Amino acid sequence: MSRLHKKFEDEHEEHIDESWLIPYADILTLLLALFIVLFASSEVDKAKFNSIMEAFKSELTGTKIESKESGLSTIPSPEDLAILPQPQPDPAPATEPEPDPGPTKEELEHNKLMEQLKKFLGENNLQTVVTLTDTKRGVEISLKDVVLFSPAEATLKPSSFKTLDAFVRLINALPNPISIEGHTDNVPIGRGPFASNWELSAARAVSVLHYFEEHGIDEKRLQFVGYGEFQPIGPNDTNENRQANRRVNIVILKNLE
Repeated sequence: MSRLHKKFEDEHEEHIDESWLIPYADILTLLLALFIVLFASSEVDKAKFNSIMEAFKSELTGTKIESKESGLSTIPSPEDLAILPQPQPDPAPATEPEPDPGPTKEELEHNKLMEQLKKFLGENNLQTVVTLTDTKRGVEISLKDVVLFSPAEATLKPSSFKTLDAFVRLINALPNPISIEGHTDNVPIGRGPFASNWELSAARAVSVLHYFEEHGIDEKRLQFVGYGEFQPIGPNDTNENRQANRRVNIVILKNLE
């Protein structure tokens, strides 16, 4: 029994006292905190340094920091954000404005034709009997029927020859194909050589076509059509409107070649 008791006392005496580790760990913690403070003080401004010192004081003394914003924080302050480099958007590639292609050759020719026709009408005093219209098909020259024909007839009046001769000179100076188109009002044809307004409008267009052909215009450039009463430019409700609907159009078509 005394031998066992002695053995126990020997083992108890040989046990190393480790109580010194606790203050040693505290010292390391304080040193680590000190290095953190020194490092932080070299990177932040005075206000930030004061906040860190308050946090350090709180850790050492166990007192509570009154301000919730005091102490160490991983959230950067607005002042810190202001000095950080801001990401810049990628510059948009420089684009040069597309050059204006300008009018096409066809548009230039069409504009030139319009100027020639306006000059032609002025030189021949035809503004009162001829209407000039720019259309998708070409330039439309509209002559009132009273300039060319007597009522309900398709034979050209001798007084119309001077006007038509002027158009012959104009057409011969142009390479464009020509369409001659007859129109009437909606008044039904009575007794006579024409069964309807279709026949009358077509016969009038053919009369103008034959005049052009007889005066040297190539027949391959010419075509005609009779629309009758079905393409009026206005309602047939007054004598003036019906007179405007009775017309022959000489259309200088766009040259597709």
